[in-house]
Amino acid sequence: MKVTVHDSMSDIARDDWNRLVGNDVPFLRHEFLQLGEQTACVSPELGWSPRHLTIADSVNGGRLRAAMPLYEKSHSWGEFVFDWAWANAYDQAGLSYYPKLVSAVPFTPAPSRRLLLSDADDTEAAAALLQAAVTLASDTECSSLHVLFPSAADLPHLANAGFLIRKDCQFHWHNDNYSSFDDFLATFTAVKRKKARRDRRRIAESGIRFRRLRGAQIDAGTWAVVYRLISRTFMIRGAMPYYNEAFFLGLSEQIPEGVLVVLAEIDSTAVAAAIFFESDTHLYGRYWGSDGHYDALHFETCYYQGIDYCIESGKQVFEPGTQGEHKISRGFSPTSTWSAHWLAHPQFSHAIEQYLDEEGRHIDRYMDAVGSRTPYKNRAGES
Repeated sequence: MKVTVHDSMSDIARDDWNRLVGNDVPFLRHEFLQLGEQTACVSPELGWSPRHLTIADSVNGGRLRAAMPLYEKSHSWGEFVFDWAWANAYDQAGLSYYPKLVSAVPFTPAPSRRLLLSDADDTEAAAALLQAAVTLASDTECSSLHVLFPSAADLPHLANAGFLIRKDCQFHWHNDNYSSFDDFLATFTAVKRKKARRDRRRIAESGIRFRRLRGAQIDAGTWAVVYRLISRTFMIRGAMPYYNEAFFLGLSEQIPEGVLVVLAEIDSTAVAAAIFFESDTHLYGRYWGSDGHYDALHFETCYYQGIDYCIESGKQVFEPGTQGEHKISRGFSPTSTWSAHWLAHPQFSHAIEQYLDEEGRHIDRYMDAVGSRTPYKNRAGES
């Protein structure tokens, strides 16, 4: 097997990479990752230096056998797996935590494969990928290697390679073959069902109507409106969107089947928007923005419209993003997410292993506690 480190997605043949991705999540596709680099949203100047790994099979005409999205990082922004305390501990010990290597989709906290294998059972290629990444970390004097939001299928490979496994929690919606939104609400208790209907009624009474646009339907003018709305919401929090307008415009041109925008309008004027990504089975909520405050509009645009779309299109899972216990009352349930970590410094690795063990028990207790607060009927005779 021949391992190659690539400083740009442009150095990797699109069809070869996408063959490994298959019909998986759109943000693993070559087009998505390359657009991030081409539009300078992902760049060394912003602390994201591409170091993608590929493994070619020397006995099969150089055909790609495995790959891994990988970046050298000079900070921890845009990752959604928080290791600031680890960086501070290194600094207090007089050591450098940065640079580090990170296998992730930039700015996208959605579980998906990080070990892209042509054969899902190819343990040899998986081990070779991880060994190559660890070797690269050592050769470039990186403090550590972090695999963020890997799929469940990746975890055994990571554990076998000696990575420390970290547990966290998001809130996901699961489609129980609902025939309509009312069918979904029928599984709620009476109190929660009444509240959800009241939220939706407020939106309708305010004159707000919704349009859904797939990627090919979103022209440059519409993207300008959408980007203005999400930028306003980001700026209220003191930041700008991670991805720029050119990135989204490129997405709707290159992978239109993977992009969905929901527009909230009053008299044909957009007042809010939500950007989603989608696969055949999943919907992913990513960005939201509005031109002001509207009662319950965030819940409707980002959650209920997404659930409606999943029911209509037959998607099985809706992942609306990180954090937010307010999602529970809207029908989202606590779901385990993961990351995996290799640290070159043995004493720090041991200390973090102990920390992750205790943190994992806390996450388990938290998931049990919030899981008891879902809106679904769960007691005999409950209406």
